[in-house]
Amino acid sequence: MKHSMKAILLAATLGLAGPAFAQSPSDVPAGTYRLDPSHASLTWRVKHLGLSNYTARFSKLDATLTYDPKDPTKSKLTASVDPASVKTDLTTPKDFDQELRDDPRFFKVAKFPEIKFVSTKLEKTGDKTGRMAGDLTFMGVTKPVTLDVTFNGSFKEHPMTKKAALGFSATGVVKRSEFGLDAMIPFIGDDVSIAIEAEFQQP
Repeated sequence: MKHSMKAILLAATLGLAGPAFAQSPSDVPAGTYRLDPSHASLTWRVKHLGLSNYTARFSKLDATLTYDPKDPTKSKLTASVDPASVKTDLTTPKDFDQELRDDPRFFKVAKFPEIKFVSTKLEKTGDKTGRMAGDLTFMGVTKPVTLDVTFNGSFKEHPMTKKAALGFSATGVVKRSEFGLDAMIPFIGDDVSIAIEAEFQQP
């Protein structure tokens, strides 16, 4: 185990220091990329009684990115989230994950088993930053949402998988009442802050 970890760290170090690591979005190979779910996360925060930002996450994500390095604004993203994968780590005095999944005031996952985002526009705001607009479908309602996106870096050849890979961070705010999720407002905030970390690899 120790030797394999050393090998991984060495490969990563060599890759980050070598020509395989691309610093510019234009250096990334064109094509279709799939989300690497083992290196992706979606966390969300909502104001609780004005005292704190209650934080939770979804653990099952999928996404496909069609990337155009010559003009990244022409890139397209389709993503889906399983709302039943909500994780709050709150189990006492009752299982809050189960309550969010099944209580008719909340996600109603049996009726709405998928959260979906489809990009509609991408504009550059800097060398490695952009603003992605898209349609978010949640609990049967579709509304426009905008995400601020940062290009973190990429590999023309990932040191472990030997495939092209790239990664992004994204943030945004969703007003939950617009999707019919208005339980406990204003005690629980209406604005939900979203933070996404995503690595993609070519198949």
